[in-house]
Amino acid sequence: MKNFKLFLFATILGLTFTSCNDEPTPIIQEESPVIENLKNGIMSGKLEEDYTLDASTSYTLSGSFLIDDNATLNIPAGTQISAVSGGVDIYIAVLQGGKINVNGTASNPVIMASTNSNPGDWGGLTLCGKATTTAGAGASAEVGGFIYGGSEDSDSSGIIRNLIIRGTGAAINADSEYNGVSFYAVGSSTVVENLAVIDGADDGVEFFGGTVSVTNLYLENNEDDAIDWTEGWNGTVTNSYIVNTKADFSTVVEADKENGNPKLTNLTAVSSVGGTALQFKKQSGATITGLSLLGYDDTIDMADDGPLANVIIDGVAADPTNSYNAPATVDISLFSWANAELAEVVDLSGTLSTTLTLDSDKKYRLSSAYIVEAGGKLIIPAGTKISARAGGVDVYLAVLVDGEIDIQGTEANPVVMSSTGAEPGDWGGLTICGKATTTSGANSTAEVGGFTYGGTMDTDSSGSIKNLVIKGTGAAINADSEYNGVSLYAVGSGTTIENLAVINGADDGIEFYGGTVSVTNLYLENNEDDAVDWTEGWNGTVTNTYISHTIENFSTAFEADKENNNPKFVNVTAISTTGGTALQFKKQSGATITNLFLEGYDTNIDMADNGPLSNVIIDGVAATTTDAYDSGSQVNISAWAWRNAGL
Repeated sequence: MKNFKLFLFATILGLTFTSCNDEPTPIIQEESPVIENLKNGIMSGKLEEDYTLDASTSYTLSGSFLIDDNATLNIPAGTQISAVSGGVDIYIAVLQGGKINVNGTASNPVIMASTNSNPGDWGGLTLCGKATTTAGAGASAEVGGFIYGGSEDSDSSGIIRNLIIRGTGAAINADSEYNGVSFYAVGSSTVVENLAVIDGADDGVEFFGGTVSVTNLYLENNEDDAIDWTEGWNGTVTNSYIVNTKADFSTVVEADKENGNPKLTNLTAVSSVGGTALQFKKQSGATITGLSLLGYDDTIDMADDGPLANVIIDGVAADPTNSYNAPATVDISLFSWANAELAEVVDLSGTLSTTLTLDSDKKYRLSSAYIVEAGGKLIIPAGTKISARAGGVDVYLAVLVDGEIDIQGTEANPVVMSSTGAEPGDWGGLTICGKATTTSGANSTAEVGGFTYGGTMDTDSSGSIKNLVIKGTGAAINADSEYNGVSLYAVGSGTTIENLAVINGADDGIEFYGGTVSVTNLYLENNEDDAVDWTEGWNGTVTNTYISHTIENFSTAFEADKENNNPKFVNVTAISTTGGTALQFKKQSGATITNLFLEGYDTNIDMADNGPLSNVIIDGVAATTTDAYDSGSQVNISAWAWRNAGL
């Protein structure tokens, strides 16, 4: 199994120790801790390079996350960011020159929220731009002390589309709180469309100068003001819908300081608790078109006796005696996407000794070892996705002797277990231990996890696996041992395995350590040691195997070792674009293979220890080292769409 890896290591060493006249060895830059954390679903620190989140990963905002000058954070549709309830220490900020691109859709909005979405749980989202503000260029924000302001009114801080924010507004001090979204001198080239801020302890959105505009703004139960602006903001908000149902917190608009004459087009606000709708302080004002207010005690409040002429509503100066109780000017159905909730993320770690059924509507994170003990049963319904932390050998799923796993994937909704990046070696994979026979003997010790396996019950059942896709496995235990995608230790014939795909593993795709288990429909792609490996006298059957190798130097389809209990393979297709050895048999191992098709390998049959070719029967006759084995019919995988599933 490891011969090639030792050869590759020796080759690398030989290339490393070159003479002084050779070209210098390139310096490999280490990945920053911020990027490493992001790959593990953790957001904290300062991002200093462009990065795109993965919508299939559940991210945890565990501290301040800053997007630095010239860096861009891309957030695809459906991404969910769970903020730790840590108050002012938890927030996302885009600094001057940085960008955030939130690319949610109506069907898959992006969500940023604390777990319980309680007001004040975290600090929210802050953007700092280079547009004008009456605070002047290089002003210092009350949140974070960030620098903002300049003379670039067309500056861009990125794109926000279909974003839902919940549970913000942590208090900085008695006079200052974070808002759901704070726009500090943000420029007009910033796109903000379909933004919802719900259950904030302070303002929903606040504009500190700048020229940014917003289209489709939904604000619900923010405990200070829904929309707040100051420092001469002069953008436009088109289609805003505000809901207030909490007593004592029901101000729709608060405007302060100089009047940059921002525009509000189509503003509908509904309160069930009275309150003041529109409040203007000092000389502030606005032009409002399409105003509809329902349920407020006061409609217009010029708090510092500023001129009503500064507030133009539907073409005329504001009138505090007017109820502005016009029919709704914004259809609330425009914001149906804002009802999306932060999906519950469930951690899988520790041990299971009872029966547990997962829920395909939830997101699962395999953060460390998760072990199904004797008497335990893990049921995984169709469509369930388990994201494995890229934690190497510390992250794996194991089913011990007398434990069971029941994976109920379907072809339309397979179960997926994968690290976020699906990179080889990210995690340890799936290990199952049974009580069938193995030449290693009863109560043997597995090289992975030190688990006990083996017995005399060849019909033993460890459960059922149907339509499972595994990616990014094969973490190295030591120089000689790695986890496989799926390791089957003395697993019995009562276990069902149908439609299994193992992709991008750093070691074997699947390995059988004795046992009698069989597999139907096995897809193995770019596993970096062997696709199928067996030892210790395994004697089950694999029906329909398709193996694809496109990675240089990793292209062994079969490796068999030790005693030959004559396992059977019916319909085997293995195709390599990188040469390599197809079928390798060590010591006395062998197999019976029916309908074999090989393509692209340098060596088709390798009897590594000069074992008898008669141990390998292919289409009824002993194997030869000269046959091309390219006349069989290929396994048709056109209907195996389940293998393409990801997180």
